[in-house]
Amino acid sequence: MVSLLNRAILKAYWRLLPLLFLSYIVAYVDRNNVSLAKLKMIDDLPSFRLYTESIFAYGQVAFFIGYLLLEIPGTLLVEKWSARKWICRIMITWGILASLTAIVKQPWHFYLLRFALGLAEAGFFPGVIVYLTHWFPGKARARALSLFLIATPIAQLISPKISYYILRMGTTENMIHYRTLFNLKGWQWMYIFWGLPSIILGILVLLFLTDRPKDANWLSYDERQALENELLLELERRQAADGHMTIFQALRNIKVLLLAAAYFFIVTGNYGVELFLPTILRQWYGLNDSILTWLLMIPPCGSLFGMLIVGFSSDRTKERRFHAAIPILIGAIGLGLTLIQKQPLTTIIILFTLTSIGTKAYLPAFWSLPSLFLSEAAAAGSIGFINSIGNLGGAVGPSLLGILKDHTGSFFLGILLLSISMSLTSIILMILRFDRRHRQVVISDIDDEFNRTNLDIESTQL
Repeated sequence: MVSLLNRAILKAYWRLLPLLFLSYIVAYVDRNNVSLAKLKMIDDLPSFRLYTESIFAYGQVAFFIGYLLLEIPGTLLVEKWSARKWICRIMITWGILASLTAIVKQPWHFYLLRFALGLAEAGFFPGVIVYLTHWFPGKARARALSLFLIATPIAQLISPKISYYILRMGTTENMIHYRTLFNLKGWQWMYIFWGLPSIILGILVLLFLTDRPKDANWLSYDERQALENELLLELERRQAADGHMTIFQALRNIKVLLLAAAYFFIVTGNYGVELFLPTILRQWYGLNDSILTWLLMIPPCGSLFGMLIVGFSSDRTKERRFHAAIPILIGAIGLGLTLIQKQPLTTIIILFTLTSIGTKAYLPAFWSLPSLFLSEAAAAGSIGFINSIGNLGGAVGPSLLGILKDHTGSFFLGILLLSISMSLTSIILMILRFDRRHRQVVISDIDDEFNRTNLDIESTQL
């Protein structure tokens, strides 16, 4: 016989996570599909051919400036107002703006739309992280977070080949001409194709997501009470461990500041590599689009496997810091080793796969850290703050790689700096400490989960 709490959590898994998972896949593709689109945009847009890498790097800067401006307010709206309505607004507006990227003609058009897309998407990721704290206590939250976060390697896995078939519309390849519609180029259709699902999913979010357990008519009264009581008990434990920390106190907390710095350095490496990996592989090995898009599917397979293994180990041992720090260090070493010249393509793909593991496998453990020592509102504000500061790295990483490439003619210095940046994240996480009171909160949650499991087993045996 399953307990009321476990039954409520299981229903929440099936009701909420599939829709959030699909939404994050589309969000991640919309944010990063420019890395493939630019390979064709420069053929059709003469104004993009001079300082190509810098133009797309500046576009990434524009995106994250917009992202930063609304990140914390958006996260707080999820906490104080309505996650369902705010996430719906985010998805519909970003879907429209992502599709409008198809009409750009000049670099300034591109910058403006990327800035607007950043404004539109701000608050989605940290908002979902906060939203999961409204529904899943302790151990269940770590699992929910892991299931949500594997959307990123899944997005990277499925999007290259789909995008390849769209990109070749209106082009001739191997003496075969691929038809298009309405005289639009393949890269234009790619932006439209990936933007429209966001609008549809935004409507579904409004219809099917539920803000908090007390509003869930798909749970029985007893299930709602069991889940709300468990969440309240967990909140009281955190406040007993560190008091009721306000938002402003949280933003001055040394642990929050260190987590923000750590996230900045890893995001710098992540987005630098992701945005330029297709260009790097094409320049180093002269690959055509078909082979390139097949190869781009390999690193996400590694990161998906890494996330599952690291997430399972972190949940089993209840250790977070080193489960975040060690994969990042491995990824930094892998990225640094790509700088050894004249390596076989197979070796380079393996090294970039290690890099991808480093930039993804740490995520579930990392985002479990703020809720260990912060109260509910403070955790919401600090998660938004960490994500905002960290995502500045999404502007810095591509800028370093793109601008240094245009000025030096090589990716060497940019990749070296990205590897160092990732190493700094690992060092920061290794020196971060949580005192005994914070660990006791986690231990209490583990004990409760263990006791509930024993009761379930005993009930089943009876």
